[in-house]
Amino acid sequence: MKKIQILGTGCPKCRKLAENAEAAANALELEFEVEKVADINEMMKFGVMITPALAIDGQVKSIGKVVSPDEIKAMLS
Repeated sequence: MKKIQILGTGCPKCRKLAENAEAAANALELEFEVEKVADINEMMKFGVMITPALAIDGQVKSIGKVVSPDEIKAMLS
């Protein structure tokens, strides 16, 4: 199972990134869990200073932008 983490405070960009991540994982028919990380201290543990950020299985893949479902699919493959 893939663990997809959305790091951000819940702003519109963070919500859109979460939607895109779910769409990408569903398109690839993956088993996945989406976790939203809004705690600043937890984000700092990832080294993230700009949101939104995307982490897959604990590895940060994108910082400071809303990546498309197609870009996320490539990250998940």
